[in-house]
Amino acid sequence: MLGISAPTRRRRASLTPMIDVVFLLLVFFMLAARFGMPQVLPVTLGGGGGAAYDGPPRLVTVLPQGLLLNGTPVAAAELLDRLAPLMATPADMVVLRAGDEAEVQRLVETMAALRAAGLTNLAVLP
Repeated sequence: MLGISAPTRRRRASLTPMIDVVFLLLVFFMLAARFGMPQVLPVTLGGGGGAAYDGPPRLVTVLPQGLLLNGTPVAAAELLDRLAPLMATPADMVVLRAGDEAEVQRLVETMAALRAAGLTNLAVLP
């Protein structure tokens, strides 16, 4: 016969391997990415017995509506002025306690304000 071969059917390219590669790259970059630097708050948990406490009491209770210093209501702006007579040095321990239904953000803001004022020894009661 004439030697004409039958036309071959063209195969369509499969997208499955490409989708697999894209998925694996996506997973790799999601696992390798750092989504932000976590903030670290150095905290000493009260009751551990590792830190020595001396001097007059310095208990700051963080409440949803305000602050208490040794059980007495105090404004946030006055807290440092009221703590100063109770402390011999900025390295003296200040104990913080979160009251019922107090937000963690208020506790962190209070800790940040005390640290910004130079108080370095903060303990948090659980």
